[in-house]
Amino acid sequence: MPEMLPQQRLLLELIVYSGDIGIPDLEAETIFYRTMKECQTSGWIKVAHFGAGVNKLSITEMGRLAVKIR
Repeated sequence: MPEMLPQQRLLLELIVYSGDIGIPDLEAETIFYRTMKECQTSGWIKVAHFGAGVNKLSITEMGRLAVKIR
C-alpha cells in the first residue's frame, strides 16, 4: 500500500465523515485536485460524473481500510 500523505488522509476522512462530495468538473492546478488525483490513482476514491459540470467523489473500500490503518 502506498504511503499516505497528510492531505490525502484529510480528504479521505472528509469523504468518510460527510459522505460523497461534489466538486466542479474543472481541472485546476491546486493542491486539492492534485491530492484528489493521487487518491484516485491509489484506488482510495472513485470520481464519477454527477451532473452539469459536477463530479462526485466517493470513497472505496480500499480507501476506508487505508484511513483505519496508520
